[in-house]
Amino acid sequence: MGAAVRQLTDEIVVGHHPPPPARTPSAGVRVPGRHVAEVARHPDGRLAVITWSSPEIDPGLLNPALHVVDQGRITDLGATPADAGSPVWWGDEVCYLALTPPHLQGGNAVFDQRHRNLTEGMPACPIDLVQDDGDAPVVVVAAGLDTEFHRLGRGLLARITGSHLPPRYDDLDGIPWGTQERLHYRAHDGLDLDGLLVLPVGTTREDGPFPLVTVVHGGPYDRWTDSLQLHWVPSAQWFAHQGIATFLPNPRGGQGHGHEFAAAVAKRVGQEEWHDIETGIDLLVGQGVADGDRLGIAGWSHGGFMAAWATTRTDRFRAALVGAGISDWPRLIATGEWGAFEAALGDSAEHSPLTYASRISTPMLIVHGADDTNVPVEQAELLHRAVRHSELVVYPGEGHSLRRREHRLDLLNRTRRLFATL
Repeated sequence: MGAAVRQLTDEIVVGHHPPPPARTPSAGVRVPGRHVAEVARHPDGRLAVITWSSPEIDPGLLNPALHVVDQGRITDLGATPADAGSPVWWGDEVCYLALTPPHLQGGNAVFDQRHRNLTEGMPACPIDLVQDDGDAPVVVVAAGLDTEFHRLGRGLLARITGSHLPPRYDDLDGIPWGTQERLHYRAHDGLDLDGLLVLPVGTTREDGPFPLVTVVHGGPYDRWTDSLQLHWVPSAQWFAHQGIATFLPNPRGGQGHGHEFAAAVAKRVGQEEWHDIETGIDLLVGQGVADGDRLGIAGWSHGGFMAAWATTRTDRFRAALVGAGISDWPRLIATGEWGAFEAALGDSAEHSPLTYASRISTPMLIVHGADDTNVPVEQAELLHRAVRHSELVVYPGEGHSLRRREHRLDLLNRTRRLFATL
């Protein structure tokens, strides 16, 4: 491995950190009988407070409520839809972000303090709500591969598009990157889909076909954006320096295309969602970009589930990385901290890779944090026992994301060896 690639690997490890917990209680705020989850302060000192029925995600996040605290006086504004957060003030009104009722899998929406959906029918998903004192709040919107900023009630402010080098990567100036291309294609049922293709460094499509790794995002309520794909989970630009092309699909169930798109996987996890991914792979193979005999698949969290699930649907992959993935949905619902939310995706053995483990012929690297409470490590152990041609690596002291530099480096090096077989 050359000096530039070593530097790149170190920067992935040092520069990427999982986001901090989204809900940070404000010290000193109390609502009797409730757990304070998030607080927004009005310029005049009033507080908008999101509370949970319990400090536990399940059931707390299922039973949120909105309050206003003014000099110790508490006004209860009533129950909100599930997963409420990001409270903001809009003049004298409170707004917040929450799941679109009535289901626990679907798109987010912005609600006012009377719990009316202010973004109903929006073709893309609000993903954050930001206080702007003296003006209307800013709505951050997942718009396909891009990110938009809207002034609530007024419309578009700005759009971020295109692959760019974040400021934290300034010290990597001069390192070449693989060409990143936006993809648009249609699913078998005609649904419009998008994703990204990243080619090996110094190549074009005409230099193909290339070995191809498909990297599936987490969530499933997440997405790939058209930004520099460089992070510690083996990523597209890291693969580009290994001579491997990467396909980053945005199948149904994710952000970027509105509520119905996100809700399409409810109780159908791994079904049409998998076909969306495979359709994109077939497209790239058919175009001569990907070598159909040199395919791999990888993912973390829900992406880890999809990587395992894919190997039960087909034997076309020559290697698979399953990071912090789900192998048994009923056991995850019973033991994970997001039980009801997981049950909204899949609640039976028919959705579980473990059920079809006898079909798996793909060599598999299974990695997991020993202290993961989101997806307990038992999920990895069950899959490893069922798949004889698998390697299991459990990182001590790690949760759902790897935070220690030595563990991230170890993961990158193990993944390099795994996909060297393509």
